[in-house]
Amino acid sequence: MVLASGIFALVLTMGVARFAYTPMLAYMQPQAGIEDDLAGWLAGWNYLGYLSGVLLVTRLKDLMLKDRLYRIGLALAVVTTAMMALAESPLLWSTSRFLAGLSTAAGLMLGSGLILNWLIRHGHRSELGVHFSGLGIGIVLSGLLVELTAPLTDWRGQWWLLTLVGALLMVPAWRWLPRPDQGTPLAMHSVDTSNQPPLRWLWLLQTAYLCAGFGYAINATFTVLITEQQPNLTGQGGLMWLLVGLAAAPAPILWDRVARHLGYLRTLQAAYLLQIVGILLPVLSGSLMAAVVGSLLFGLTFIGIVSLVLTMVGVRFPAYPAQIMARLTLGYGLAQIVAPVAAGELSEFTGTFNGSLLTIAAIMLLGLLCLSAMRRITTRRQTN
Repeated sequence: MVLASGIFALVLTMGVARFAYTPMLAYMQPQAGIEDDLAGWLAGWNYLGYLSGVLLVTRLKDLMLKDRLYRIGLALAVVTTAMMALAESPLLWSTSRFLAGLSTAAGLMLGSGLILNWLIRHGHRSELGVHFSGLGIGIVLSGLLVELTAPLTDWRGQWWLLTLVGALLMVPAWRWLPRPDQGTPLAMHSVDTSNQPPLRWLWLLQTAYLCAGFGYAINATFTVLITEQQPNLTGQGGLMWLLVGLAAAPAPILWDRVARHLGYLRTLQAAYLLQIVGILLPVLSGSLMAAVVGSLLFGLTFIGIVSLVLTMVGVRFPAYPAQIMARLTLGYGLAQIVAPVAAGELSEFTGTFNGSLLTIAAIMLLGLLCLSAMRRITTRRQTN
C-alpha cells in the first residue's frame, strides 16, 4: 500500500498536474489560440515552479515537515489543474503551471524521499522502480482522458474532467502513506558511508543529469507538436504521447533489473545512448515508424534515467540522500526551464523543431561522456 500510495501520487502530480498539458496543447492551440512560443513559456513556468520546489526541499530537514508539504502538494496538484479551465488568460495559465511545478516537486522529490525512507526503515530493498512506474501510468491515463474526451467536450471540459480524476487520485495517495514518525528510526551508526564516491564523481553526475534534463524537457513538452508538424503524421500526436506513457510505465522496473546485472553506470550509459537515438529519429525521418520508435525510446529511457540516478544516490549517499537528490535536480530543473522556452521560440521562428532536437542530441552525448568518466573513476577506486 505504501508503494501504491507513491504510484497514485506520481499519477496525480506528474501525470495530471504536469503531463496532461502536453496532449492538451494539441487542442488548446486551435481552440484557445496558444502559439508555439507561449506553449514553451508555459512549460518554462512549470519547470521554474518545479525548480523552486526543489530549492525548498534542499532546506528541509524535518521529516514531519516534509510529510506536511508533500500532502499540501497533492492538494495543489488538483487546484492547479482546475485553474487551467477557468479562463483564456496567459497570466492565469502561467500561475497554474508554476504552482503545478511546486506540486510536482512535492510528488517526485518529497514523495520519493519519504517512500525510500520508509523502505529502508522497514528492511525492504531500496529500489524505487515500482514507485516510478506511476509516472508512465500517469502519462497513459491523462493521455487517454484527453484523447477520449476530445470529441465530447472542448478544452475547458477536458481540464475539468482531469481535475475530477485528480481529486480521486489524491485519496489513496494521501491515506496510504504512513506518517514518517512510524517505524524504527534509522541509526546513524548503521549507515555505511565507505561506498561514498569522491566529489569529482558527484560533479560529473550532476553534469550528466543536467544534460538529461535538456533531453527530457524537449520531448516531454513538444512530442505531440513535433509529431503533428510532420506532413504525413497529422492527427497522430496523441497516439505518440500514449506510446511514451506505455513505454515509461514498466521502464523503471526493467531498468532496476538491468542495473542489478550491469551496475548503475553501465545501465545509465545504455539509457543515454538509446535516448539519443530516439531524439534523432524524427530529424532523420518523417515516417510513422520513426515517430513510433522515437516515442517508445523516449518513454523507455527518460524515467529510467531519473529512477536510476535517484536510486544510485540513495545507495551511494545513504546518510543524506534527499539533499544530494535535490542538488542534482537543481541542474535537471534548470535545463527544463531553458530548453522548452528556447525550443518554442526557435520553432516559432523556423517552423520546425529539428534544430532543437539536434542540439539536444549533442548535449545528451556530453552527458554520456560524463558517465564514461565516472566509470573510470569507479574502476580506479576499486583497483586501488
